[in-house]
Amino acid sequence: MRDEHAPGVVGPFAGLDVPWLLRMQAELRRDHPFLIWAPFDAPARSWSYGEFYDRVGALAAGLAKRGIRPGEYVLIHLDNCIEAMLTWFACVELGAVAVTTNTRSAPAEIEYFAEHCGAVAAITQPAYAELVAGNCSKLRWIAVIAHDAGAAPAQGHGVPPAERFEALFADSADRPRRPIDPMAPCSVQYTSGTTSRPKAVLWTHANALWGGKVNAAHQTLRADDVHMAYLPLFHTNALAYSMLSTLWVGGSCVIQPRFSARRFWSTAREHRCSWNSTIGFCMKALLEHDIPKQHSFRLWGTAFCEPAAFAAFGIKIVGWWGMTETITHGIIGEVDQPNIPMAIGRAATEYGIRVTDDDGRPTAVGGTGNLLIKGVPGLSLFKEYLHNEAATRDSFDAHGYFITGDRVTLLERGFIKFGDRAKDMLKVGGENVAASEIEQVVATVAGVREAAVVAKKHPMLDEVPVVFVIPSAGVAAAAPDLQDRVIAACRGALADFKVPREIRLVDEMPRSTLEKVAKAELRKLLE
Repeated sequence: MRDEHAPGVVGPFAGLDVPWLLRMQAELRRDHPFLIWAPFDAPARSWSYGEFYDRVGALAAGLAKRGIRPGEYVLIHLDNCIEAMLTWFACVELGAVAVTTNTRSAPAEIEYFAEHCGAVAAITQPAYAELVAGNCSKLRWIAVIAHDAGAAPAQGHGVPPAERFEALFADSADRPRRPIDPMAPCSVQYTSGTTSRPKAVLWTHANALWGGKVNAAHQTLRADDVHMAYLPLFHTNALAYSMLSTLWVGGSCVIQPRFSARRFWSTAREHRCSWNSTIGFCMKALLEHDIPKQHSFRLWGTAFCEPAAFAAFGIKIVGWWGMTETITHGIIGEVDQPNIPMAIGRAATEYGIRVTDDDGRPTAVGGTGNLLIKGVPGLSLFKEYLHNEAATRDSFDAHGYFITGDRVTLLERGFIKFGDRAKDMLKVGGENVAASEIEQVVATVAGVREAAVVAKKHPMLDEVPVVFVIPSAGVAAAAPDLQDRVIAACRGALADFKVPREIRLVDEMPRSTLEKVAKAELRKLLE
């Protein structure tokens, strides 16, 4: 990999940034639909490139008038909606850093996000307004949109006029101008790692442009494609795989509030959707509904290539692997060639991929090893973990490869299959969950001596967390309400998908070397 920061090196996005991309498409395709907001209980609303660009400018001007300055952090705590995208683009045009947060976060989590990044303002929706206001005490102001992912606010959740999102807009002619710097901070996403606190993944403008261009290339997107997006826009998948890639080619993207198996096909057919980024949970749910004979899909992307279980859709399904830190897919299936079923794909041409054992030796074909990926920080890899130099440094090996924490199996012809999750990561309905984050909450409960969280297979969500607890006084003398108090503590401190589905009381746990809990043995108890 070349050094993008060496003197004289011209990067692929020199002189460009995200506002340039939106402006360019607005000039070239002013009347073409860009984002189509498709709520569940109201007609769809289409935003052309020109209209969206103008509205972003008006919001950016309004944010500047409300005192938001370049380099400041703005919390975007919204479910999928057009306002989430207007705010994201307005922030990055102004030079502020857009911080997208998971709307299923618990109070302690949203407090941490705001404190950690130093957010100065927040955009949210009626259902979360009290949560944000009550836990983000250092914000200068909060603005609230008029609806909850397309639905009318619940009674008592009305928005005072002074706090209404619509009051933020000013004149688009006053949209702020700033020097173009592709390496300037653009956005932050909080992602679970193997430590107890989520890490803040910082993207530059070059990262976002990379996501748009490379995702579009991997998916063979064209200007006449219509991408379907129902996965959360606060995550990389929908934000970069779907929305930014669509923007790069000048196509259209249909945004739904969330996944709905009942509404999937009617929405897809109404808007002639041709591309869909999805997960196993969604495909399993769709199998329970009638599959129309006529639709416009040509490709779907998910975690594995051509899975036999989903052949009923009659659509080519390409696999891919990526992380928030990689912006796009480091491993990708072949669109125009056969793939090995259930493999992820092959190493993407834009990255270096290594599969090794714990001592760094290459893994042979048929073997399972640690997945590492090499790219350029700030371009093809994230810039850094915000305010965490140690975590940034420790996430790379001596050869400059990013340590993903995933394990994969190397197949013939360079194909790669997902092996298992290194350390203590769970995948719950598409959400990454660190076991240690749950364990630290459980450990605070009176009467708990030790806790260990492992994944249990789930038919729809892939995995769910189960916690094994050694009571302080042993199982026989444990308080009768101990399990209830553990669940209550988790519900109070964690997002709902992180809350354990089972609490198992045990007098001892299997141990490996250095007295560590042998979690592989615990998992066997769940089979």
